Amino acid sequence: MGKVLSENIRNIAIVGHSGAGKTSLAEAILFNGKSIDRLGKTADKNTVMDYDEQEMARGISISLACAHTYWRDIKINIVDVPGFYDFEGEFEQAMRAVGSAILVADASGEVAVGAEKVVDYCTRRHIPLMIFVNGIDKENANYVATVEAFRQKYGRKISPTHFPIIRDGKMKGYVSVISGKAFEFTQGGRNEIAIPENMLEDVKLLKDSLMESAAESSEALLDKYLLEETLTNDEIVSGVKNGLKQGETIPIMGGSALQNMGVINLMHEIVDLLPSPFDRRPVMATNIMQGDNLGEVSEVRCDANLPFAGQVFKTVADPFVGKLNMVRVFTGSLKSGMTVYNATTGEKERINTLYVMKGKKQEPVDELVAGDIGAVNKLNNTNTGDTLCDENNLIKFFDIPLPKPVITMAISAKNSGEEDKVFQGLNRLSEEDLTFKVEKDKETNEMVIRGMGETQLEILCKKLKAKFGCEAILSAPKVAFKETILGVAEAEGKHKKQSGGAGQFGVVNIKFEPGASDGEFEFVNAIVGGAVSKPFAQAAEKGLREAMQKGVLAGYPMTNLKCTLFDGKEHPVDSKEVAFISAAKLAYDEGIRNAKPVILEPVYSYKILVPDNYTGDILGDLNKRRGRILGMEMADNLQEICAEVPLIEMLKYATDLRSMTQGRGKFSNEFLRYEEVPYSAQEKIIADAKK
Repeated sequence: MGKVLSENIRNIAIVGHSGAGKTSLAEAILFNGKSIDRLGKTADKNTVMDYDEQEMARGISISLACAHTYWRDIKINIVDVPGFYDFEGEFEQAMRAVGSAILVADASGEVAVGAEKVVDYCTRRHIPLMIFVNGIDKENANYVATVEAFRQKYGRKISPTHFPIIRDGKMKGYVSVISGKAFEFTQGGRNEIAIPENMLEDVKLLKDSLMESAAESSEALLDKYLLEETLTNDEIVSGVKNGLKQGETIPIMGGSALQNMGVINLMHEIVDLLPSPFDRRPVMATNIMQGDNLGEVSEVRCDANLPFAGQVFKTVADPFVGKLNMVRVFTGSLKSGMTVYNATTGEKERINTLYVMKGKKQEPVDELVAGDIGAVNKLNNTNTGDTLCDENNLIKFFDIPLPKPVITMAISAKNSGEEDKVFQGLNRLSEEDLTFKVEKDKETNEMVIRGMGETQLEILCKKLKAKFGCEAILSAPKVAFKETILGVAEAEGKHKKQSGGAGQFGVVNIKFEPGASDGEFEFVNAIVGGAVSKPFAQAAEKGLREAMQKGVLAGYPMTNLKCTLFDGKEHPVDSKEVAFISAAKLAYDEGIRNAKPVILEPVYSYKILVPDNYTGDILGDLNKRRGRILGMEMADNLQEICAEVPLIEMLKYATDLRSMTQGRGKFSNEFLRYEEVPYSAQEKIIADAKK
C-alpha cells in the first residue's frame, strides 16, 4: 500500500469479557484482510496477538497487542485488549489510542460482566461501540436471547442492523436490515440468498425501528422523517453513524470468530459505520509553550496540517530488542529522522526507525500520519503516557487515567544474591505495565509489590524468570502494627558490672506515660541537683530511643511515648554512657509492661462501589471484618459504601470483592489513622508474632 490518508484509517479496540473470543476475532480480521496467510487459534498457541509465553501458557491475553490490515482500501488498526480484571490498565491505554471499540460478547443468552463494563464505559464517554455476538456455532449458543438480553439492559441504544436467519436453533446467516439483502454464512465468507418469506414482515418492522433511531440522531433527518415518514438507505446509514459517534446507537451483529463466519460482514460495518480519526472526539491537552497561553487547556482534534503531536500509549520492554514505544499520532505526521520534544520529561528524542505492528513483529515505515498508530524504538527517556511533539507545538496530553493498585504482596528473591537482579527486572517490567509498583514499605522495611490482583502479580514473577532469568517469591505482607501505652508507670533501671578493672555503673528512674509532644517520642530531663549529669541523661535518652523500636507485647515499634528522667545515680569512676544506655533499656522493659501496653493497627478508609443488589452482602462482609459503615449514596448507578476497616482484615479484599460481586465491584482506600486493637484480635497478633 502507498501512503495512508488519515480519512482512510479506522482505529478499533477489540474488548470484552475474558474468554469471549477477542483474540480469535482479531485473527479472523487479519486473515480476511490478507495480513496473515493462515488462521491461528488460541488453543494452538499460534495467534498473532497472543505471543507472550504467559499468554500462551494461560490461554488469556495479558497485555494489549496491535496489528493492522486493509479492507476496501481502508486501513484498520486493531488493538486487542485483555479482558481479565487484573489488566484494566491495558484497557485504558488502548482506549486512549483508538476511536472506536468492538465488544465481543459470548452468545450465551446473557450479558457478561466484562461486556457490561465495556458498554457502560463507552456510553459514559461517548465512544462509538459495536457488539459482535461470538460463538453462534457453539452447542448451547442463542444469538436471539443474547441480543434480547442487551436490549433489556440498554434499551433502544441496541440497534440490530442484522436480522438472524435461524435454522435448527442456530444462526445460519442474516438479513441486512438497511440493504434488505440476505446472506448465508460460509466458513470464511458469506453467500447472498433470497430473503426467507417468513422474515419479510419482521425485517420491515426492524427497519422502521432503525429508521426512527437514525432520524433522532440529527435535526435534518428528523425533519425529513416527520415530513415524509421515510428515509433512504444512505440516510439511515448516516443516522446510524451519527448515533454511533454520540454513543447513542450500538449496532449488534453475530458470527463465529473461530469459524470465520460473519467476520467479513463486521469488517464491512467497521469501514462503513465507524468514524475515521477526523471524527473522533477530541483529547485534552495543556499548552506548555511560554507565552500568554501557558497552562491553557484545549481540545486537540486529529489534524494532518498541524505540527506533530502524539502520545505513547504502551511501552514494551524486551531484554534483547530493547524498549519499544507504541504511539498514537494526533496531529501532523511522525517521520524517521525527526527530532521531537518529550513534553512530559522536557527532553529531546531522535526518531530512528518507525514501525507498524503485527503482534510481536514490526514492519518498518517512513511515516505515521495523523490518526495512525505505530511504534518507535531506542527512545532513551520515553515511557507510557508521555507526550511527544514538535518544538513549535508544545502541548502535553492529559495523563492516561490508570487504576490505582488495590492489592499488596511482599516480594523477595528466591535465590540468595539475586535481589538486585529481581528488582532491576521488576523496574524494567514496570515500564510496560504502570499499574504495579515496587517499593520498600517505610513502616515494615519490607519490599512489596502493589498491583491490580493476584493473577497480575503472579504473571509478573513468571515474566521475571522468562525475560530476566531470576525468580521471585510472593508472600503475605507484614502489617505495620505499633505499640503504645494507655497508663502511667515509673521504673528503675540499674546497670552494674564489675569484673576487674574499670566497672560499669548507672541507675535511672524514669516515668513512662502516653502523650509525646510530636506524637512519637518525647524525652524530658527533670533531674534536679545533678544526680545524673547531662551526658549520662543524653545516654539514657539514646537507650530509650533504641528500646522503643520494639514493644514488649509483640515486638512492634512503640509510639506516642513520653519518658521523664526524674532521678538516678552515677559513680565518679565507673559510670559510662554505655551503662546508662543499658539502665534506660531495663527501666523501659519494666515500666512499659506496667503502663497498660496495647497494640495499635492501621485503619483505612474505603470507598466501595457495587451494584445496589450486592449492598447487603457487602455490608455483612464488612461487619465480619470489624468495619464501621459511615454512609452510603448512589453514584453512577452504583451504590457507594464508605467504611473504615482495619488493614489486616482487607489484605486480599480485591480478590474477595470480585468473588462477591462477580467482578462488578471496585474500591479505593486511603490510610486514616492508628487504633487500638480489640483484646480478642490482640491475642492472635501476639501469638503470631511469637511464632
